[in-house]
Amino acid sequence: MRLLGYFDAYLGFLSADPSMEMGGNALDVGCGTGAFAEARAVVQPKGRITLLEPSVKMLQQAKHALSARGIDANTSHSRLEDFQASKPFDCVMAAHVLEHCTNPVAALRQMRNLAEPGATLWLVVSKPHWCNAIIWFQWRHRSYRPEAVAEMLEKAGWQLTAEHCFPAGPPSRTSRGYRAQAV
Repeated sequence: MRLLGYFDAYLGFLSADPSMEMGGNALDVGCGTGAFAEARAVVQPKGRITLLEPSVKMLQQAKHALSARGIDANTSHSRLEDFQASKPFDCVMAAHVLEHCTNPVAALRQMRNLAEPGATLWLVVSKPHWCNAIIWFQWRHRSYRPEAVAEMLEKAGWQLTAEHCFPAGPPSRTSRGYRAQAV
């Protein structure tokens, strides 16, 4: 995914508003190989981050990527619906997770339940585009229009505060960023 420009896209999204803090206790839901968490580490290296991922192999890759940047991440080999946190998070991140969820509102609600009031959600979701047909054939995931994402966020207890259009490369055609606050 790095070769396709997703790491750079995530970096641009997370740094688009320099006044935004990414919290001191973050959770990366469905972290995959860690590109989103790694981008956070570049923008804001301080604070704790927990990597949540059902694939052991991907979780190990994510842990290694963050270790290479001097970040000692906590890891949890778990699905979102089974994850139990010892305390709420002030930052929740999820890149290309909702597309794989049978019930995306329930997934967003679970993320909200893991967040403290006022916490920030950094969300990247696939948007409708013919490029995503290729991805659909591989992984059978969904894509969502911005108004559908806004509606799902509201139903799940998040208030949409910003949208981000990725400026270049495959992310500009396949993805859209959303920032929301826990209400």
